[in-house]
Amino acid sequence: MNAIIDSFKAFLDSAPELSARYTSFVRILLPALSALILSGAFISLFTLPKQKELFAKFSLKDRNHVFPLNHLECLIGRSRSADIPLPSLTVSRIHAVISGDGEGNWQVYDMDSKQGTFVNNREVTDCAPIHYGDELRLGSVVLTFCEVDREEAAVVLHRRRGVRPFPPWTSLLLLTILQGALCIQLTIEKNAEAARTIIPVFFAYTVLMWAYFVILRIFRVSGFELEIIAFYLTTLSLSVTTSCNWKLLRKQLLSVALGILLMLMLGRLLRTPKAVRKSRWPMAAFAVGLMLLTILLGQFKNGATNWIRFRGFSFQPSELAKLCYIFAGAATLDRLFRKRNLGLFLGLSFFLMVSLAYLNDFGTASVFFVTFLVIAFLRSGDFATLFLFLGGAVTAGAMALIAKPYIWARFSTWRHATEYASAGGFQQSRTLTAIASGGLLGTGPGGGFLKRVAASDTDLVFGMICEEWGLLTGILAVLCILVLSAFAIHSALSCRSAFYMIAACSATTMFVFQTALNVFGCTDILPLTGVTFPFVSDGGSSMLLSWGLLAFLKAADTRPGASFVHRVTDRRNRRLLRDIAVSEHILSQADDSAEDGASVLAADAGKEASR
Repeated sequence: MNAIIDSFKAFLDSAPELSARYTSFVRILLPALSALILSGAFISLFTLPKQKELFAKFSLKDRNHVFPLNHLECLIGRSRSADIPLPSLTVSRIHAVISGDGEGNWQVYDMDSKQGTFVNNREVTDCAPIHYGDELRLGSVVLTFCEVDREEAAVVLHRRRGVRPFPPWTSLLLLTILQGALCIQLTIEKNAEAARTIIPVFFAYTVLMWAYFVILRIFRVSGFELEIIAFYLTTLSLSVTTSCNWKLLRKQLLSVALGILLMLMLGRLLRTPKAVRKSRWPMAAFAVGLMLLTILLGQFKNGATNWIRFRGFSFQPSELAKLCYIFAGAATLDRLFRKRNLGLFLGLSFFLMVSLAYLNDFGTASVFFVTFLVIAFLRSGDFATLFLFLGGAVTAGAMALIAKPYIWARFSTWRHATEYASAGGFQQSRTLTAIASGGLLGTGPGGGFLKRVAASDTDLVFGMICEEWGLLTGILAVLCILVLSAFAIHSALSCRSAFYMIAACSATTMFVFQTALNVFGCTDILPLTGVTFPFVSDGGSSMLLSWGLLAFLKAADTRPGASFVHRVTDRRNRRLLRDIAVSEHILSQADDSAEDGASVLAADAGKEASR
């Protein structure tokens, strides 16, 4: 293999004119392929309608009115925002919650209502099981819990089955062509020793990508738009790593593989609300443990003591703590309105942010704080409380500026990077110069100068992408993150559980806020905070976090076959699908026989006419 690679590299070196023409061609090809790959995924995400699921229903006693349960968790109360609104003065605004596990088992939770909640005239103190045919009384309102009729369920399933995401194979083929063209370009720019690493790593990455899609397609997963965006951004990351330090390329590929494995493991854990409830407290304890481990064993790097090194490997525990924080912060409906749970979440948030401040990692602390604001608002809906938290954060930030002079030094050069081009604004001024030199199409992967500046593959990675790939590709990379966030918000109302909705919004908050800090920081619009660009920046911890956060977005996707997180149907629905298939087969046979009969009759009529 090395002999073949050396021969190929020698051929490229022996034909400099051919290599120069290829570089000019690649500068146009890569942005064009990027636009084609991403446009298909973007269009597919937002053009397909989201058909609501139907799990069960309530019928109002003595009235011909039905309330469908389109989620596994539904809020019942007098509030207009309730899933089942009951405009009765005897019903509390937030009266009760009904929750299911997707397999036909349901529970009713009383939300400290004034008139109480009763199942078959038995009062519900905390929670109680409810079965089909049972009567649920809330104040003076009596509801009957009903199973969905077979005909109605068949109609809903048939309608949902007709909604299918676009096939991913065209985008995959274009992405493979892009990776091949990129590999050749980087081989031209590097020496023969680097080529022995670049070509096998890119080949292994392409095989890993195709294996992921093929294996999940075997398990009848059909929606891959989110993964296509993630694999495209990861391809940019491999390009950045090769340009800056090709010796770290194998580690970055291993990080991608581990990140995909982490996403699949989280997807397995997120399959049912029951598993989610059991994992919340262990995840919170794990986040606390990671912070304590960092405080005890953390080593100083890039201005913060947030790294742990072990046998040549280094990682940031705070990155994995972000995943655990979302698990602990997101809540199911039965826990959403409990003040005790919100108080415990406040305590966890305070501990994590104080720990990060102690470790001088204020960039990560700001990410945690913004995510905390989003989770707190989704859990309470109280703007006054949010303004109180925000005021406290501003006060704490002012105290940090006084206590940490080096932070104030960063603010002193903010918006004046060119005036301090040889001091505090060195990185930002070089980044702005690199973006300008790259133009719309870039200098070609591996051909930039920003890679010689410290943190070019992490904190300044947006500038490096714009320099080597062009401003058009840099804009597309930012657009990828914005599309992921828009899809999460678009899918929030159709989530099966409040947990999935809060988790998806929290994950997209981390994506967007980290991207904003990275892009605006390196271009001197905001102070440089040392926060990574999701999927693109070099580093194993950041890559693991990015793929892990993608699992929460997949959990919010309820399109049939689009998410491996959900069980598409339970046993009863699978039987219904088989019945639908059988009935469609019988109908098609009947139509074929009718057509054959009609053709026979027409032939006989023609013979009679000729006679």
